[in-house]
Amino acid sequence: MDYSLQLYTLRRPLEEDLPGTIRRVADIGFTQVEPYNFVATAKELGSALKENGLTAPSGHAPLLSQDQDEIFAAARDLGITTVIDPFIPADRWQTAEDIRATAEKLNEAAKKGAEYGIRVGYHNHQWELESLVEGRIALEYFADLLDPELVLEVDTYWVAVGGQDPVDILARLGDRVKLIHIKDGPLTTDTKAQQPAGKGKVQVLDVIAAAKALEVGVVEFDDYEGDIFQGIAESLAFLNSAGASA
Repeated sequence: MDYSLQLYTLRRPLEEDLPGTIRRVADIGFTQVEPYNFVATAKELGSALKENGLTAPSGHAPLLSQDQDEIFAAARDLGITTVIDPFIPADRWQTAEDIRATAEKLNEAAKKGAEYGIRVGYHNHQWELESLVEGRIALEYFADLLDPELVLEVDTYWVAVGGQDPVDILARLGDRVKLIHIKDGPLTTDTKAQQPAGKGKVQVLDVIAAAKALEVGVVEFDDYEGDIFQGIAESLAFLNSAGASA
């Protein structure tokens, strides 16, 4: 399978030189990217992607706090077919009532997205795995409240940081998981300690194999102590050399 790159990984280089950064991503060997907060940069980003033969099957945008029509219109212009809300704060995952409210809002967002031909998804952090609601892991409780057309993008690193086994969680969430974030490291909240895929404590290949309905595997670093371009190149080389596939 072809791997995507979450562009948040390169947020600082992108701010300094968007076209040049996208060109370097393509030169490293990526064919797909996952933009974030793409409304503001849609025109420049679209030109850079086209110029370098890259596609963006998915993108991150704050659907529950910004104008959804604006987000979906920009996504459609960029060829993004799945828009993922990347962040609901930890305090919204502590009660069944709050989780139900979030699910209802995302279900409504999915109805609007469908008018644009765009699917809606959600991406987790660690707190959705740490929190238990009515005896269940919050992320699983939440998944059962989503309309069938909604999908999950499971950040497998944050699942592990949250104290759960990503292979087990992927098996339990089943076909709703269409995308995953692939990252590695020591399984702590110290994002600068994250490492290229295959160099940390995540069983990356087992994780990928566990996502049975996987469409896109997305490489990401939340942060990195070293040269970030070298880091993403090492991750992609590991995945390609291992022949990792869903």
